Amino acid sequence: MLVSEDCEDRARCRRVLFARLALGALALCLVLGLDWAGQGLSEAARLGFYLTIAASFVSILASSIWLKALGPSRSLIVVQIALDVVMVTSLVHFSGAPESVFTFLYLIVAIYGAMLWERPGAMTAAGLSTVAYGALLLASHSGLVESHGSNYARAPLPVLAAAWGVRVGALSLVAALASFLSRELSRTGRALDKKTWDLGELRELYGQTVESIMSGLLTSDENGRITSFNPEAERITGHSQSAVMGRPLEEAIPGTSSILRASGQPRRSPRAPRASLEYENALGEKLSLGVAASVLKGHDGQPRGHVVIFQNVTAVVAMELELRSSERLAAVGEMAAKIAHEIRNPLASISGSIQILQAGGASAPEQDPDSGRLMDIVLRETERLNTLIGQFLQYSRPVPPTLEPVPVRALLEEMRELLEASKPDDVELVCEGSETHTAMADRDQLKQVLWNLAINGVHAMPKGGVLKLSVAPALLDPAQDWQSGGRKGEWSDNLRQVANETGVEIAVSDTGVGILPEDQGRIFEPFFTTKAEGTGLGLATVHRVVEGHGGSIRVESREGGTTFRVCLLSVG
Repeated sequence: MLVSEDCEDRARCRRVLFARLALGALALCLVLGLDWAGQGLSEAARLGFYLTIAASFVSILASSIWLKALGPSRSLIVVQIALDVVMVTSLVHFSGAPESVFTFLYLIVAIYGAMLWERPGAMTAAGLSTVAYGALLLASHSGLVESHGSNYARAPLPVLAAAWGVRVGALSLVAALASFLSRELSRTGRALDKKTWDLGELRELYGQTVESIMSGLLTSDENGRITSFNPEAERITGHSQSAVMGRPLEEAIPGTSSILRASGQPRRSPRAPRASLEYENALGEKLSLGVAASVLKGHDGQPRGHVVIFQNVTAVVAMELELRSSERLAAVGEMAAKIAHEIRNPLASISGSIQILQAGGASAPEQDPDSGRLMDIVLRETERLNTLIGQFLQYSRPVPPTLEPVPVRALLEEMRELLEASKPDDVELVCEGSETHTAMADRDQLKQVLWNLAINGVHAMPKGGVLKLSVAPALLDPAQDWQSGGRKGEWSDNLRQVANETGVEIAVSDTGVGILPEDQGRIFEPFFTTKAEGTGLGLATVHRVVEGHGGSIRVESREGGTTFRVCLLSVG
């Protein structure tokens, strides 16, 4: 508070100095004008004029030194006003007449006193001017000071008193009016400063909100041209603000025209219309956007354009699709598991009966070769069907994993040795990764996952190629990635209790024919297969096992190779 008052006094003192300088310059101009016009000034009067103005400028310089050396004070302001009153009184005296042209300078002193110090400044200037002007009239009438061509000495006292009273009244009225106007101006200025400060705060808050909001936000005019574009909108679209300003919104985000049209239509819900758009940004990323638009209205309530808010909901859309698929498959799987269990019992009876017939009639195949061949077919197909049902039951009712620390690189080396014995000669096996990576998993189930993925990779390379098994660290967000790849169950919760937040990624890559884009979204579905003799349960079981570990699995495939990436929580 004291610092603020000190700064205000210093600024007021400086303004008084500038006002005095302007008053001195005005007085000098008047003196030069009178001298040039040849008003018959005596040498003593002329000398008095110039000495008075010179003394005024010297006092201004002295006041500046005082302000710099001793700092601002109210007494300095009073002294400066008093010095100007003395200067004006001296100029009135040397002009030699009560009606001197210099008497209006008293009014100027009162006005700038009011403007710079409101009521105290106006009253100080008016009071000092009144006393100084009356003293000059009385001293001239009494002969205490030399008269320069005036008739002060011969004028009666009532005349002098009337002249003094008229000027004092005018001076007091001007001082009162100036102080009132100055006070109102100051109050208005303070109110304006407060409003300006509030507006600045509001603008800053608006700017920070728009820049910090985790949604793309843009505005457009009535013609659909972009007028603002926040940083999140730049990140999602890949376009800079300068690149899209003034461009049609449809060019930046195709498909928004229908949403803008719908925003102006009457609707039952108070919420803005929202739509989902498939969008490819400037970086080539294919995204799903949730877009909402509303009419932007001006202060008069008339439409001025549109406000568009959008978010990148690609992950949410993927989770919704996976959730729907999981729910659908869970229902189908539960029913199919019951059917498979019921089929298995009569299947075992059929197989046992055929085996008894074979054992009871050993000579039958020689007497009737067709009967023996048919019984062999029945047994083979029965065994195949039993294996298929077993795989399906394993998929539909998986065994909860027994979690333990598993050195991943050692397990990959073991898998490589097993594959070496059964792989074609034109397939090369490669293992990569550090030996320090340890996953929290069921070793047998993880081994089954890697075996299925590796066998699929070998089958995808009929002309040979390279099958690579690798392990690497994975920096994943447990709140998103683990749940997106699997279900959130008691196994996952137990796993999080013994593992830290880092992950390990196991990749199985081949250089084979790849998976068609239209098939990539279905490869983990039960009974979906692209192989002539496949059951369609291998990858479905892999997905289920990884899901049971609380991990995630994803596929990356193109012509010339496929990579499956299994992410599990690692052990610190």
